[in-house]
Amino acid sequence: MFEKLFRKKSISKILEDAEKGHGEHGDSLQKTLGVRDLTAFGIAAIIGAGIFSTIGKASADGGPAVIFLFIFTAIACSFAAFAYAEFASMVPVSGSAYTYSYVAFGELVAWIIGWSLIMEYSIGNITVAISWSDYFTGLLSSINIPALGIKGIHVPDWATMDYLSAYNGHKHAEALVNAGKNFANLDEATKLANNAWITAPKIGNFHIVADIPALGIIILITWLIYRGMKESRNASNAMVVVKLAVILLVLSVGIFYVDTANWDPFAPNGVSGVLKGVSAVFFAYIGFDAISTTAEECKNPQRDLPRGMMWAIIICTILYVAIALVLTGIVNYSLLAVGDPLAFVFDHINLKLMSGIIAVSAVFAMASVLLVFQMGQPRIWMSMSRDGLLPKSFSKIHPVYKTPSFATIVVGFVVAIPSLFMNLTIVTDLCSIGTLFAFVLVCAGVLVLQNKPNIQRGKFKTPYVNSKYIIPFALIAALIFGFTNYKQEMNSFIFNTPKIVEPVHFITSLNGKELESVKEEINNGPLKVAPGQTLDAAGYLAELSETQYKQFVDQSAVSLEKKYEEGWSLFKHKIPMWIFFMICLVITYFCITKNLSLIPVLGLMSCLYMMCELGISNWIGFGIWLAIGLVVYFLYGYRHSKLGKESMAIS
Repeated sequence: MFEKLFRKKSISKILEDAEKGHGEHGDSLQKTLGVRDLTAFGIAAIIGAGIFSTIGKASADGGPAVIFLFIFTAIACSFAAFAYAEFASMVPVSGSAYTYSYVAFGELVAWIIGWSLIMEYSIGNITVAISWSDYFTGLLSSINIPALGIKGIHVPDWATMDYLSAYNGHKHAEALVNAGKNFANLDEATKLANNAWITAPKIGNFHIVADIPALGIIILITWLIYRGMKESRNASNAMVVVKLAVILLVLSVGIFYVDTANWDPFAPNGVSGVLKGVSAVFFAYIGFDAISTTAEECKNPQRDLPRGMMWAIIICTILYVAIALVLTGIVNYSLLAVGDPLAFVFDHINLKLMSGIIAVSAVFAMASVLLVFQMGQPRIWMSMSRDGLLPKSFSKIHPVYKTPSFATIVVGFVVAIPSLFMNLTIVTDLCSIGTLFAFVLVCAGVLVLQNKPNIQRGKFKTPYVNSKYIIPFALIAALIFGFTNYKQEMNSFIFNTPKIVEPVHFITSLNGKELESVKEEINNGPLKVAPGQTLDAAGYLAELSETQYKQFVDQSAVSLEKKYEEGWSLFKHKIPMWIFFMICLVITYFCITKNLSLIPVLGLMSCLYMMCELGISNWIGFGIWLAIGLVVYFLYGYRHSKLGKESMAIS
């Protein structure tokens, strides 16, 4: 049983099948892509929600020093890209990390990777569709044509948001208003969500809240992907030209408004502030690996795939760093926690025309990301179907359009339906953790095959540097640096020191009686509220210094569990990082004993670190997703595996 679960595909067999043609459907994909097309696909996938949306929150958390996070993430992705490129050169077929894992680890791990890639492509597209919807509705509301009597086209809030965001926003607004906060002083996102919930049409007690524009763009992109690779390539290239032109315009105009005083302090919230943006910044790079799913449609995959990946990462990193410096130079970093930072910054300096151009280009940029992701997922499913792990219909190639037609339609439904209801933060983190898991296993796969002499190699090979002379010393240096410069934080982590909750979380967790008690405690302090004036408890506590806030909380009569996070409730959030430390020790041992190659080791460790920064709730969600995948595998894939049937026929 164990051997059957980890049965492997040989590279020679994969290449032989590719030469003959795949599956029972008699059609193959059309070879139309070169280096320029692959680089454009990479840029199309990478430059989207990251540069037009998530870069704002990351900059607000880390300040101008967020550029170091972009550089670190780019380097980590480059390490992974070397591993992808080596595999793509060895196994130039569709399937990406799924096919590579089938060669390195065997069927069960390949299935797990294929299943987790659904998170990357399908759930990633849900995220991008939601972001696209935000930009598109914002653009519609800014349309002003006096001659036609049009002053903004306003889509109802309940038709532009997911159900969970509206419900949670309404509850959050209620709690803050009960705590004395004026509704007008709530942040815009909370007010929008609350209004969506209140104004939504109802069936009984059920509020109808759904993101309709997100549904519309997914249908359009799915149709385009279905029509053919040549059409998809032309559309992608056109959209890449538009957004690169706009980004260069933003840089060339914005540089004249940069005030270097805004770069001081460069890292206002220290290393922890910079690292807060790990999920957002990594999400900005997701997509370069989607290039590898187009291997069968490349004219020369062994040469062009590695080049396309590397050029895409290099170009996008330069643009990300430049944009981050311009944004944090024009306005103070603290103002950038908005959904549309580029448009916001130029609006702030009264360049309304630039704001409008950016809003239009963002719509194209997001659509190009959708196109590449939506193109990648059907090709993964097609590869899994060819191996018998999914039904045959998923590998069906359209006789005219030469695309995986059935798989493309199914992906359309898989992305479209959840985009109506799912929360943006949830899907961003789930997408990131699924992708990082794939990166970790692809890097590990290169290490597994490193010393096997009978493996058929491709034209591209990751440069070899012996890691045993670097990794052990780097690990010791990192520990010394941590205990020297961050002794308190390290001790708090190791000994699970109780952590005080943040003011807003503290206030919103209180029941009515506790809230009144806290308000009374505030009134008994130096703050005196004028007659008729409402006390904003959350606002007051947020303005206290760290020492003052701790002193107030310690003296409050509220129960300890609402004031401090401690014990298991605190330790569980540290489990991913403990896993990271344990795996680092194991990898270091193998570096010394097996002379592992440095670049894939660095890729594995850096991607695993970012994966651990995503938090325990994402790990639990990912674990549940994988458990569902294993059920599907044992109910269908294990029994229908072509490799399994071939093994039985031979025996």
